[in-house]
Amino acid sequence: MRADHQLRAFEQILNSYDGSLPLHRFLPAYFKQHKQMGSSDRRWATRHIYSFFRLGKALPALLPEERLSIADFLCHTTLSQLVEKNLPDLVESITLSLEEKLSLIKSKYPDFDIEEVYPFHASLSGDIDKEAFFTSFFRQPDLFIRVAASDSSSIVAKLEEENIPVKAISATALALPNGTKLETILNEGSYQVQDLSSQNTGEYFKPNKWDKWWDCCAASGGKTLLLHSLEPVIELLVSDLRESVLLNLDERFRLAGIRKYHKKEIDLLQNNDQILHHYQFDGIILDAPCTGSGTWGRTPEMLTFFEERKINQFAAIQKGIVQNVVKYLKPGKPLIYITCSAFVQENEAVVQHIVETLPLELEKMELVKGYENNADTMFVARLIKKSQD
Repeated sequence: MRADHQLRAFEQILNSYDGSLPLHRFLPAYFKQHKQMGSSDRRWATRHIYSFFRLGKALPALLPEERLSIADFLCHTTLSQLVEKNLPDLVESITLSLEEKLSLIKSKYPDFDIEEVYPFHASLSGDIDKEAFFTSFFRQPDLFIRVAASDSSSIVAKLEEENIPVKAISATALALPNGTKLETILNEGSYQVQDLSSQNTGEYFKPNKWDKWWDCCAASGGKTLLLHSLEPVIELLVSDLRESVLLNLDERFRLAGIRKYHKKEIDLLQNNDQILHHYQFDGIILDAPCTGSGTWGRTPEMLTFFEERKINQFAAIQKGIVQNVVKYLKPGKPLIYITCSAFVQENEAVVQHIVETLPLELEKMELVKGYENNADTMFVARLIKKSQD
């Protein structure tokens, strides 16, 4: 029976996976080792394992097969054989809205508690609509790209010619189905893959012509590319601890036509006066290392494998980095503090620590509620360095 075959494949993956690698890296390696799995087997196994982890830690007393069937019913509007086998009374409800399906599951399983989907709910920032946030984990976030406003209409037309559903969110932000392959359709450099909430943080940058800006945790350069799109005539320093991501940054900058920039490999938890002693910046972007808890809709395995102790570990790192970079900021100029976290300890609590211990005052902060737009949830704050008396 096909359902039993799919279940065995799912169980073998589940038993092999320990959370040490993201699923999107683990699965290709697993499939490479199990070449007997055909394309259909791989497709169903991927669907099932992702659906399973989207249930988080809800209904823990049930066996994995039943939990998987419930999760697959909630996550998809097309039937799987496991849903047909294990939840025959819900087959005709597969195309209902997610909210309606959640109500059906709650009726069928009175122990179902949506708060258990996201087990760290006590740590969430206060502005979050918890029910909407928890519900969002049963929907895969969209793929978002950023384009030049002048190119938007032609790019939309090109995508529509290829029968790819596309929605213009703004003059520069387009939403597409997750997993859309753009490499063979759009020209290199004509777009940047960047989550909608990440794009929205750019509203806090406000660069001026001829400014000197430092993206101090640049990774592959997404925030710097966004900054450059807002004001191309600026001097840029990008830094990161990891040489490998800076090499990726170089390639992204080349495709985007950015050739003039400074780059340094820096550990921001160390004293870097010997490297940066002569630098003074008109703006610093700190896209801080964090738990990533606002992005777990893309990595739902974290709902199961994340260890709560890491929240305070990341908060300590964030505070340490801010303390070490603020000395290079000119008085009256902004530090843009960003996380892709939904946890208060990494967001509002860090900002409170900053204003209490450092010469920075808060101008504005916001939890960017990506769950309202099928996007990531992020946090951004604009802090201004106080003038020295």
